[in-house]
Amino acid sequence: MTTFVDRVELHVAAGNGGHGCASVHREKFKPLGGPDGGNGGRGGDVILVVDQSVTTLLDYHHSPHRKATNGKPGEGGNRSGKDGQDLVLPVPDGTVVLDKAGNVLADLVGHGTSYVAAQGGRGGLGNAALASARRKAPGFALLGEPGDLQDIVLELKTVADVALVGYPSAGKSSLISVLSAAKPKIADYPFTTLVPNLGVVTAGATVYTIADVPGLIPGASQGKGLGLEFLRHVERCSVLVHVLDTATLESERDPVSDLDVIEEELGQYGGLGDRPRIVVLNKIDVPDGKDLAEMVRPDLEERGYRVFEVSAVAHTGLKELSFALADLVARARAARPKEEATRIVIRPKAVDDAGFTVVREDDGLFRVRGEKPERWVRQTDFDNDEAVGYLADRLNRLGVEEELMKAGARTGDGVAIGPEDNAVVFDWEPTVTAGAEMLGRRGEDHRFEGARPAAQRRRDREAERDEVQREYDGFEPF
Repeated sequence: MTTFVDRVELHVAAGNGGHGCASVHREKFKPLGGPDGGNGGRGGDVILVVDQSVTTLLDYHHSPHRKATNGKPGEGGNRSGKDGQDLVLPVPDGTVVLDKAGNVLADLVGHGTSYVAAQGGRGGLGNAALASARRKAPGFALLGEPGDLQDIVLELKTVADVALVGYPSAGKSSLISVLSAAKPKIADYPFTTLVPNLGVVTAGATVYTIADVPGLIPGASQGKGLGLEFLRHVERCSVLVHVLDTATLESERDPVSDLDVIEEELGQYGGLGDRPRIVVLNKIDVPDGKDLAEMVRPDLEERGYRVFEVSAVAHTGLKELSFALADLVARARAARPKEEATRIVIRPKAVDDAGFTVVREDDGLFRVRGEKPERWVRQTDFDNDEAVGYLADRLNRLGVEEELMKAGARTGDGVAIGPEDNAVVFDWEPTVTAGAEMLGRRGEDHRFEGARPAAQRRRDREAERDEVQREYDGFEPF
């Protein structure tokens, strides 16, 4: 049965935003008391959070589909809908988040580090929030936006200070079991270790973690054996320890050639050339092993390696090894740059950035792309003529109609807003106000206009002029 998983594909869906409510306040002797529709609630996010108690991605291997809850729709009486609940997914320390193309989206290291994998949709505005001097009683509300849908890949790269590397059955599991409290499975046949084991070692005032990386063989960096699956667990380690078997029963192998093979694989994998190395000649409790260790030690030291002769079975040479590793780990930690406080980088938009683009495609269709127009389309109820007119007004104020004219669009040409797989397509009918005036003064009811004092009418006209001026100056309240 699988108990360790270090790579999974995860399908996450954020919650949809709740729809806004179109409602009119009513009470005795006051049947039209004004709009009172509340806003829809925000959809829940899907958030990955590092949890030290989690060591594997096994849960997501069995359940790869995760979804946050939707926001609730708004209600009358100015009651906003409840926000959807965020879905928090705990992941191990050292988890890397990638997209389907292999691009790194986030590198989660350190307890509590988080990443929003899918953003919840915005709630739609109710008609109370859409009311203005010109639009006193809107008969529509905005729809909630759909939440993000993301397919991501999670890869675990073990966060350890020291990595033990070497051939299968070189004694790595035995070594980590006596240096720390870890209890890996140990046997006398190749590939006993099928998952990385992690142990904590205390040497004087230094406490460090040590990882037993599953056995490597020639061709591991190209995917042969188990090496490619676990070589990434070496990437974060500060020190590499070559564990060499001095009592191997294979006649064609010896410690020096084993070292050359493993170094070749590490070099092919890449990115590990700057890590300090230590060589451990293991199994010197075997008579032939002791003799072979004494024979190859001078050759290894000539290459610049620091060599330790140990026996995991007889507990020989372990203290010297653990303190040597502690010294290297302490140096590596001291050499790391201090983490700077989180900085917020503000990148203002260019003064000539319209926020959208208009492109004429080969088939003659004009496609409009941009965050605002695409969001406005998603929020529009196309069964409501007033809502469609409101969308037309917004697009016109943004300058979409002017850009379509510049691009050569004519009456009846097809215009698409959004990506190819999810666009709204319509036949363009250019007008001065993008068709909004056909609906009259939207949201106004003649029953409100009966007995207003002259001063009130004057204030309303002034407020209307101010709103128009703000809109054309680029003010975007919604």
